[in-house]
Amino acid sequence: MSARMRPDRERVLVPARRLCPACGGGMRIRYENQRTLVTLSGAMRLRLKIRRCEVAGCAQHHRPYRPEAEGAIALPQHEFGLDVVALVGVLRHGDHRSVPEIHAILRGRGVVIAERSVTNLLDRYDELLATSLTSGARLRRVLRDQGRVILALDGMQPDVGHEVLWVVRECISGEVVLARSLLSGTADDLAPLLREAADAVGVPVEGVLSDGQTSIRRAVAKALPGVPHQLCQFHFLREAANPVFEADRHAKKELKKQVRGVRPLERAIEGRDDAEAEVVRGYCAAVRSAITDDGRTPLGAPGLKLKRRLEAVAGSLDRVLEKGATRPPRRSRGCAG
Repeated sequence: MSARMRPDRERVLVPARRLCPACGGGMRIRYENQRTLVTLSGAMRLRLKIRRCEVAGCAQHHRPYRPEAEGAIALPQHEFGLDVVALVGVLRHGDHRSVPEIHAILRGRGVVIAERSVTNLLDRYDELLATSLTSGARLRRVLRDQGRVILALDGMQPDVGHEVLWVVRECISGEVVLARSLLSGTADDLAPLLREAADAVGVPVEGVLSDGQTSIRRAVAKALPGVPHQLCQFHFLREAANPVFEADRHAKKELKKQVRGVRPLERAIEGRDDAEAEVVRGYCAAVRSAITDDGRTPLGAPGLKLKRRLEAVAGSLDRVLEKGATRPPRRSRGCAG
């Protein structure tokens, strides 16, 4: 990954399942992994909480169980998101664009990618669509020892009006079971896809994971009656937090307006190494850090985090004044909010 593709946001993913799919014992979060991905909306860091079964003798003993939502964002060991893969496939097979043209379109959308990588992504797209034709026997061998599967269904539409790349994954093994590019995503379109995936795995389907899209819910009920259907917790949480997020973003913007003027203070003490100058540098650095350090939505509201940090700086200044120190200039008090 190039240094110029530093992620500008982060998502934390936690497995929705807490019980081992093999033995039913509890799975604890034992460690976390990080991935940096290039998506159509920019670079993103994923922090993945990994669970493991601790029951001795279990077929899944000490085997990592990764967040189910990870596979909806990117393929294993790939640096480009599935949305980029889907767009590359649509531009090639739907719009009949050449590799140089696709490369130029991606660069125009801010995706930092080499032309050679476009060719690689085309290969990945074709492999996804050919999964059901070439890997049925291999997939059954992989899943035979599991004895059961949890399927996840996700649709990836790079732009409005384009075909949707539908991907059916197996959550325990991380295997892609089936992929299909469809013009629409009605229940009648998706139900055959789910039935085909269920037939391909060769073992019972224990559950299905997806977002709350109505057509998906109806397709699951139609294709796999009686199979439990878990809706994605991240999507629910994100939608529920949207009003709070908007209010928090506005509050953060207003708070930043009140703490401008740090740079003039720093210029005023340039070249000084006395105690007072060091104190001013410290407070200005604290304010600058508070402004630039975002929280993690939806649970870590950036505006509330900024408010707490600015209050801590202001409280520190008040304690200094209570001890009888010289009152700072009005501008210095302003940098603390």
